[in-house]
Amino acid sequence: MATHTAVAGHGEHAEHTEHAHTALAHHFDNLEQQREAGALGMWVFIAQEVMFFGGLFLAYLVYRLQYPNAFAAASNHLDRALGTFNTAVLIASSLTMALAVWATQVGKSRKTQVGFMVATAILGLTFLGVKAYEYAEKYRDGLIPVQGLFNPEAHGIHMPAGVTLQQYQLFYWIYFAMTGLHALHMIIGVAILIPIMWWAWRGRYSPEYHAPVENFGLYWHFVDIIWIFLFPLLYLLGAHFGSGH
Repeated sequence: MATHTAVAGHGEHAEHTEHAHTALAHHFDNLEQQREAGALGMWVFIAQEVMFFGGLFLAYLVYRLQYPNAFAAASNHLDRALGTFNTAVLIASSLTMALAVWATQVGKSRKTQVGFMVATAILGLTFLGVKAYEYAEKYRDGLIPVQGLFNPEAHGIHMPAGVTLQQYQLFYWIYFAMTGLHALHMIIGVAILIPIMWWAWRGRYSPEYHAPVENFGLYWHFVDIIWIFLFPLLYLLGAHFGSGH
């Protein structure tokens, strides 16, 4: 009897292991260990990204303190309405991404999982579309900070007293560097989400195995949080500085 029980138990374990191995990498003992390793890797990556963006934020802070009037005036040429709209879009995308993670964790249908992911991707693309429109506006206003394209005065934008053209240009160098790198992270995020959606539609994710969705959710929330800091620093801090024209 004991032998039969042991054999039966071994058979159940083997069957469970065989099922787990459809998603379990060979160098992990079980799915939980694999999930924890993946989560640790993602947090290490996010820590590296925090240091990367931290350098940009420090550069912004240094030059903002050095040229407060120029940065305040230059920021008034950013469209705060579009910035506010994009902020709402990213907050909504964080919600839909969180719902996508939840749907995989509790074993909701493939349609539900993919639906939340599609909504996240659409919101991400909406953000990028609005950003492209803003960049086009800056091009029309002569505010692209490169030789031959930066000429705001030719488009009716005049420097306030005590502010030089070079100081204005410095603000837009930082603006395009920070928002451009953020947009690049958004593009990468949408690109990564496409195969995740494909695997979700194929039924790969379940309460037992959902680590890729969970880890991608951490990345997506991080990118959204970066924008939550960029929006007030770039768009709102100069709102008190008259019209900036």
